[in-house]
Amino acid sequence: MSLYQYSVLQMSSMLRNIDGCLDKAIAFAEAKEFSADDFAGFRLAPDMRPLSFQIQAACDAAKFAGARLAGVEAPSNPDTETTMAELKARIATTLEFLKGLDERAVDGGAEREVRMSFLPGMGIRGADYLRQMAVPNFYFHVTTAYALLRAAGVGVGKRDFITDLALFPVAD
Repeated sequence: MSLYQYSVLQMSSMLRNIDGCLDKAIAFAEAKEFSADDFAGFRLAPDMRPLSFQIQAACDAAKFAGARLAGVEAPSNPDTETTMAELKARIATTLEFLKGLDERAVDGGAEREVRMSFLPGMGIRGADYLRQMAVPNFYFHVTTAYALLRAAGVGVGKRDFITDLALFPVAD
């Protein structure tokens, strides 16, 4: 497996999955006759970041992973999304960015020095960055977004979280 598969392809798949969960949240809100945008501010605890932040952070984790591994600049996002439509648009623009990354450039990032603004004067090898920081951070926020929707009563389950399986028929 390549870095591209473990980062760009997998994170794109999971962003599409969480986008589908947002669709279910919108349908749930319509059926219950309240604004789906209320979900954007939902949190499990008073000191926890809301759903809107979880989506923003998941998108950032994906775009920064792809950009840092490919050695390109990531687009800037102001983190101003407050509605479900805006969150879905954020996911869509992140998916478009990831789709435009060169697979060979991402795979070539295994040995590339990655720097992060919150760790001044420090660097990390691309493959280590992906394994130790980017993937866990990405899944933390995607899982939290899923859990927030589930806790709010949205009918999402594991089949919404894990999709795109590369299945093939086997002989018994």
